[in-house]
Amino acid sequence: MKMIHFTGDIHGEVFRVAEAIAKYQITENDTIVLLGDVGMNYFGNKKGDRHRKKKLNILGIPIFCIHGNHEMRPFTISSYYETVWQEGVVYEEDEFPYLHFAKDGEIYNLEGLRCIAIG
Repeated sequence: MKMIHFTGDIHGEVFRVAEAIAKYQITENDTIVLLGDVGMNYFGNKKGDRHRKKKLNILGIPIFCIHGNHEMRPFTISSYYETVWQEGVVYEEDEFPYLHFAKDGEIYNLEGLRCIAIG
């Protein structure tokens, strides 16, 4: 059975996500939802953002990120583009195919549950 795992406020501490993956045996069939202050867009891909994204992406698990008040919105960063994921529009970067950043007001279908994202 596919699972959806929720956590929030990792503030770029990717090791917390890696520990959860090991502890709860999360697989590539599951989805992790990061609820705010993810820490991947603090500086617009400068000062460590790309490094943290690489560490999160290499885990190989779909990760759905909802922005918090401490980070830039993906639409303000030139490397992002819009695409459809789980029936809603997300922001993605080619370099990080496992990271999906929610667009405010979009409705997503997560395993049959319709969810609206409001960061």
